[in-house]
Amino acid sequence: MQCHQCGADIPVYKNPTPTVDIIIELDQGIVLIERKNPPFGWALPGGFVDYGESFEEAAVREAKEETGLDVTLVRQFHTYSHHDRDQRQHTASTVFIATASGIPVGADDAKQAQVFMRDTLPELAFDHARILHDYFIKRY
Repeated sequence: MQCHQCGADIPVYKNPTPTVDIIIELDQGIVLIERKNPPFGWALPGGFVDYGESFEEAAVREAKEETGLDVTLVRQFHTYSHHDRDQRQHTASTVFIATASGIPVGADDAKQAQVFMRDTLPELAFDHARILHDYFIKRY
């Protein structure tokens, strides 16, 4: 690839795409969404970080878009970056723990949003079962 201004060669890198996932804690459990788009299934709310947006801003935005909840980020939990965590492409997801109040409602990429307890989790998409396993181990 060449620079359009000076003609110099520019290396082309194939990098993981940054994403966020949010573990939203409610009094009754944690919020999961049922995905409208492939890969289908239940997942943590989350998505791609937009250009010019911080990871924290992306987490708050994605939570609102997919669940209708205004979240308060509590802390950054962990980053998951294994190359096959998302079958569509290599992503690196920074996971946040957040709190909210209210009733989640699925919107945007979410067919529905529901609250689940540790012992009632459905089968999960991506590597979200691993993320929640790690969360519950460290949380309790």
